[in-house]
Amino acid sequence: MSGQARFDRPEVDAFTRPYWAAAAEGRLLIRRCRAAGCGVAHHYPREFCPDCWSEDVVWEQASGAATLYTWSVVHLNDLAPFRDRVPYVAAVVDLAEGPRMMTEVIGCATQALRVGMPLRLDFRGDDESPDAPAVPVFRPADDPDDPDDPGGLSASP
Repeated sequence: MSGQARFDRPEVDAFTRPYWAAAAEGRLLIRRCRAAGCGVAHHYPREFCPDCWSEDVVWEQASGAATLYTWSVVHLNDLAPFRDRVPYVAAVVDLAEGPRMMTEVIGCATQALRVGMPLRLDFRGDDESPDAPAVPVFRPADDPDDPDDPGGLSASP
């Protein structure tokens, strides 16, 4: 795979460095507006509040709790390295703090997915490049990690 573009690795810059450093420690950061009368939490990280446009926003650690809002099981993706991961569950989750986040659900058979199901934060590393940022993913809140089924799709039909 060397020499090919990697679409699954984020580009770390000065602004997002705290986010990716926290992810490496197993923590999810969101942004919260401190403007009077606002207080909106948001994700993906931006340098301004998407609700009131204030630049008075700070990093805040998220609890890691979420609920499943919607999902799609991806069976075909020609981009490297996604083609080696199919099928996978692309999802949107509602973080306990309020923002919606695009992510992936792991550790769950596709037929067990339900709108509103409780999820908990996990992270995907990169075996090929240990220095690549860990990416936040979610798994069912009541399921233990299964090292033999990291994608959680072996129980799928």
